Amino acid sequence: MEQRLTLVTLGVPDVAAARRFFEDGLGWRAAEFDSDEVAFFDCGTCALGLFGRGALAHDAGVADDGGAFPATSVAWNGRTRAEVDAAFARAVAAGAEPVKPPEEAFWGGYSGYVRIPGGHLLELAHNPGWPLDETGRMVLPPPGA
Repeated sequence: MEQRLTLVTLGVPDVAAARRFFEDGLGWRAAEFDSDEVAFFDCGTCALGLFGRGALAHDAGVADDGGAFPATSVAWNGRTRAEVDAAFARAVAAGAEPVKPPEEAFWGGYSGYVRIPGGHLLELAHNPGWPLDETGRMVLPPPGA
């Protein structure tokens, strides 16, 4: 498994308000993505995702209990589904708790989750719409594309 993070996702109570904060308040521009339910910002070597808190909990297959669910996940994207399966197995063998085995995702990709020591969620994913470049950096569609 290559050493990299590709995405940090924040589970927020109001995606539109959080997006306005980054766009209007900080002057950032979200990547082109046809959804009001999620927003992605290219941050150079990693992307920032904004996702509804309950939707993030549902996607990971955990309860949004207000306390034990940290409403944050970090992601490692592989180039293929096979890389995701291998990374999931390696993470579990290294002591991560399997939360959701890799499977077809509603957004057209393939992903699973593990809980790493310390309790945070690590998503292991393959997104065919957002390839990785030669350095392992995820390529998001440019704003306005």
